[in-house]
Amino acid sequence: MRALRTAATGMAAQQLNVEVISNNIANMNTVGYKRQRAEFQDLLYQNVERMGAQSSSQGTVVPTGIQIGSGVKAGSVYRITEQGSPNRTGNTYDIAIQGKGYFQITMPSGELAYTRAGNFTVNGEGQLVTDDGYAVEPAIAIPQDALDVSISKSGQVQVTTAGQTEPQVVGQLELATFFNEAGLEAIGDNLLLETAASGPATVGAPGEVGYGTLLQHYTEASNVDAVSEISALIVAQRAYEMNSKVITTADEMLSVSAQVKS
Repeated sequence: MRALRTAATGMAAQQLNVEVISNNIANMNTVGYKRQRAEFQDLLYQNVERMGAQSSSQGTVVPTGIQIGSGVKAGSVYRITEQGSPNRTGNTYDIAIQGKGYFQITMPSGELAYTRAGNFTVNGEGQLVTDDGYAVEPAIAIPQDALDVSISKSGQVQVTTAGQTEPQVVGQLELATFFNEAGLEAIGDNLLLETAASGPATVGAPGEVGYGTLLQHYTEASNVDAVSEISALIVAQRAYEMNSKVITTADEMLSVSAQVKS
């Protein structure tokens, strides 16, 4: 009974769909999170009667044929990179990106990671870091005697210290862009890694052509829409139930055939 195996693939696919949706809902309040979507593909077909095959000695051909599918499989889980809304926090070191680009973060291994989460802080040495203490690249060091810190839309970091009338430039933030942002590999902690699918990073200053601008005192909210996710969850649940109903029906058909007496 092919329907048993076909429906089983459908249940597995919808289980994956629900897992992706649940991760989106769980990260509704995660800074800079980008929602994901699961896409599916049909499996191989059995050609009982191939379309286009010759059906008579007069040269007539089968117009449509008979193909029986074997179910569904996961094709990909892709990331939707549309802009999240800015949330004002009032924190001096919170920075939202308006437009394209990612902050560069230096991992403990020395490898570069990328993030849209701009909820930064400073460590004991005054260096701008993430919540986990990973340094922002290029390195930005805030003087201990700084009275005020200003970050412009173009990423220029200026500080005002006691006894100075003019702000002092202490660093320049840069953004990285990718040809295929969906190809970045998520590793948790709001961090992404470059892959062969994403292409190499192209680095530039905020506000340049192809790069977004920065907004101090704000963070970028998750782009998860609760209504859309709940609707998708209901659809996935119903699809799972219908596939389970197919298994029940196939089992009943097998039971009837087993009771047939010769």
